Amino acid sequence: MQEDFLHYIWKHKKFLTANLKTETEESVFITSVGQHNLNAGTDFFNAQLKIGNQVWAGNVEIHVKSSDWFLHNHEKDEAYDNVILHVVWEHDTEVFRKDNTVISTLVLKNILESSILNNYKSLFLKQNKWINCENDFASIDSFILNNWMERLYFERLQRKAETIEVLLKDSKNDWEAVLFKMLTKNFGLKVNGESFFSIAQSIDFSIIRKTQSKQETLEALLFGQAGLLEQDFQNGYYLNLVKEYRFLKQKFILENKQVLPLYFFRLRPLNFPTIRLSQLASLYNTHQNLFSKIIETSDLDDFYDLFKVLTSVFWETHYTFQKESKASKKILSKSFIDLLLINTILPIKFCYAKHKGEEVETNIIKIASAITSEKNSIIDAFNNLKKISKSSLESQALIQLKTEYCNKNKCLKCAIGNTLISRNI
Repeated sequence: MQEDFLHYIWKHKKFLTANLKTETEESVFITSVGQHNLNAGTDFFNAQLKIGNQVWAGNVEIHVKSSDWFLHNHEKDEAYDNVILHVVWEHDTEVFRKDNTVISTLVLKNILESSILNNYKSLFLKQNKWINCENDFASIDSFILNNWMERLYFERLQRKAETIEVLLKDSKNDWEAVLFKMLTKNFGLKVNGESFFSIAQSIDFSIIRKTQSKQETLEALLFGQAGLLEQDFQNGYYLNLVKEYRFLKQKFILENKQVLPLYFFRLRPLNFPTIRLSQLASLYNTHQNLFSKIIETSDLDDFYDLFKVLTSVFWETHYTFQKESKASKKILSKSFIDLLLINTILPIKFCYAKHKGEEVETNIIKIASAITSEKNSIIDAFNNLKKISKSSLESQALIQLKTEYCNKNKCLKCAIGNTLISRNI
């Protein structure tokens, strides 16, 4: 028996409430179970109860065994003198306040619906499962799932917003600077994301503003900070970049000692850092006030148009500085733009709206629901249980579900787990 299950039972009153009695046969009437405390201290604050003929307002403490009160040293803590009811699974000793009055005890073991306990055991006690509810996931009503997916999606957005808040504080509330750092990181994808982020961190955004009117200058800045201009190549484009970067480095007192190495190995050529950095430079050369345009844009197709950028001409026939390749226009694909929307644009819009006190959830749901679902092992596994992920809203929600609930056994805080535990009551 786990204590968090007992918290769940008490919080949601999943027990027989008629004719409740304490261990000393006093009647118990519950007006309010109290406010669940997730921090240190008593488990539920401000409960309202009638025990016998006495009306009480105070705190409720919950343990598996009554003797856990002493195991946790509550008898030495004056804060626990405000406990009006001790809720336990098994009563094995009396507990007292400082004035030696007995704290009334309610035993859940005797009043719990048998189906609740059986469902709990079925959910948690089977081993070697991908997720606890994998055998029952497909049976969950679609209405419950859809509402839970939407809530999970915004939980994940909130987590991403926390990263944005840190960057915003560091940049003194410069939203354009924060957008640049977030976009740069995501242009690097998984393999080079941290390396690209370190490039963005090494450049004050005021320098981007001063150089973005000329794409080759901006490319020289990004390639130079990335450490890609330190070879002895002889083509004209490369030599011009080197010359331009030397000027910029001296003018803006640039250094790149903290920039992380870039990787080309096992990447598709279109994801080579050279190509992605050129596309990033093109994006900022094309849009002088990118943040404002992103905030104003509310339609998915308009976002595709906004991010429809190419590399500079040199990269139409190259993937690296050395080797020439077959000519091709290297435009940002819709699938790549989708990743930028999922990981940068929508979190930025969400965070900005919160700062402005504006309601943006409806538009974000609309866009997220129109973006194709991501594909990865988590999404595939959930879809094998039940075909559920059709858009980025569901795929992001399922990632949140797996990483923050399933992996941490937080079934009692999950709408799916709650549904399964409460069945047949």
